[in-house]
Amino acid sequence: MPSTTAAPAATAPVTPAAVVPATAPQAPRLANPGPLGLAAFALTTFVLSLFNSGLITNTALSAVVLPLALFYGGLAQFVAGLMEFRRGNTFATTAFVSYGAFWMSFAGYVKFVVPALPADQAHVATGWFLVAWFVFTAYMAIAALKLDLAHRLLFGVLALTFLFLALGDLSQVTALGRVGGLLGLLCAGIAWYVSFAVVAEETWGRRVLPLG
Repeated sequence: MPSTTAAPAATAPVTPAAVVPATAPQAPRLANPGPLGLAAFALTTFVLSLFNSGLITNTALSAVVLPLALFYGGLAQFVAGLMEFRRGNTFATTAFVSYGAFWMSFAGYVKFVVPALPADQAHVATGWFLVAWFVFTAYMAIAALKLDLAHRLLFGVLALTFLFLALGDLSQVTALGRVGGLLGLLCAGIAWYVSFAVVAEETWGRRVLPLG
């Protein structure tokens, strides 16, 4: 006798609805700290180099460099380096944090250390202080060879600035220190140019000045 139980109707496989992944919130865009770090370096270097070059001969006025070295060339540049760390820029982090620390250590050295040094030997300590910074800047200049022309010039001239200032102190030859001061003025000008070029590009949304 045939079964009276109806066969279950075939059913189509159920296709789950497409899963749309939730859109992750966009991270806020970080400001470019490069122009700040370069401007802080440039301004402080410019003022100090006016005295190193002999363009301003009244050395008592050189005290104006210390607050700049502490707060602008030092603190502001150091902060710019920490911001570059957040952006993942190893070169800029190393440069800005190091030169920010240089300016702060320079202010402390001039204010607290130099007065306690023997007057006839202070130039030796200063000379070797500058030699150490020349070594650091020299290998940063080599690393900068992968960057644009403006940055290559900046670090090349800065290395020469430290070298001539160091030689001037160690040899007590004023002319060498004067050359270092003039190179420092050139270095400050290049750093200001790069700072202006980058901040203008960030503001206008296009390249305004060439960097090479």
